[in-house]
Amino acid sequence: MPAPNYRVSVPTDLFAAAAATVIAQTGPLAERMRPRTFDDVVGHPDLVGPGGTLRRLLDAPRLPSMVFWGPAGSGKTTLARLVTDGRGDVGVQLSATNATVADLRRTIAEAIDRLGADQRRTIVFLDEIHRFTRTQQDALLPAVEAGQISLIGATTESPWATIVGPLLSRCTVFRLEPLGELSISSVVDRAASAEDREVDGPARDLIQVAAGGDARAALTVLDMAIALAEPGATIGAELVRSAMGAGDIRYGTGAHYDSASAFIKWMRHSNPAQAVAWMVHMLEAGEDPRFVARRMCIFASEDIGPADPRALLVADAAARAVDSVGMPEARYILGQAAGYLARAPKSRAVVDDLEAALDTRRVLPPELGGPDLDPAEGSA
Repeated sequence: MPAPNYRVSVPTDLFAAAAATVIAQTGPLAERMRPRTFDDVVGHPDLVGPGGTLRRLLDAPRLPSMVFWGPAGSGKTTLARLVTDGRGDVGVQLSATNATVADLRRTIAEAIDRLGADQRRTIVFLDEIHRFTRTQQDALLPAVEAGQISLIGATTESPWATIVGPLLSRCTVFRLEPLGELSISSVVDRAASAEDREVDGPARDLIQVAAGGDARAALTVLDMAIALAEPGATIGAELVRSAMGAGDIRYGTGAHYDSASAFIKWMRHSNPAQAVAWMVHMLEAGEDPRFVARRMCIFASEDIGPADPRALLVADAAARAVDSVGMPEARYILGQAAGYLARAPKSRAVVDDLEAALDTRRVLPPELGGPDLDPAEGSA
């Protein structure tokens, strides 16, 4: 396979070169196991499978600009690198956390010179593009519009909420879903084989749960477990638990909203076990218990309403108790409330009444000179 086209720093002395070799051989497992071809990629068959979108773009005269939107560990950086290497274009990777407008302008100027000098196109990969300010994003717009560079952005946040409209309109958004359990299992088995290790079933299941669809997280846990294990020993569940340390602390803005959504939906599906499980997940990840209590108060009116008026009293009491009791004991109160709301009968009457109110012609009541309406005629 040809050497990657991404810019890398070149060691300037013998010791630096030796250090680079050691890092390549013994660096983080997640980096060493990064796919080198589309055939190595797990998941996303619509993009990288036979006839997949990204495979077809390898032969396009120019790579259109695009944004990979998905959770951490879903393969955004890997796909960007594979597309660049597969096309033979020059890839420049920048991070929105430290790249400046001056960096962007210099990169664009170099891309224009490169295109004119030897007709080689440049793909600029911007990791965490949602962190760019409007000014930084605007600096990209002319070059993207003119086709002087091809932009690949990566984001864990909704592009429509974080990328300016003129730039986003010139990009195609590809949604990357979290990897499924079978895909995570495949990643773990492949890495274990590369390290001449075996992972037993319970350990693999535990890694799958801890990873939450994040291949990098799964490999990080496995990497630590291998480091802790005796030479040649099979990786078991207890070793994985030790490798997990404090557990799953990957709880950014996206996970916050996804977890809250799962919590609400399981209460809506009247499944107390799943509702409480997601509630515990949020609290263990450091979620503000007052946020959980507020969501339950809203749910009690929005999804239960008159079907069980006591639900709002339960949720409100739990919210007040959180402030007076505090964590960790408040978990019992929140768990009791979540279980009650999940088991309660459901009604969307409050929502329906609010929506109907927008189209209801308001009239005065009979006591103030208005008509004597039958309740069924309230929208007259």
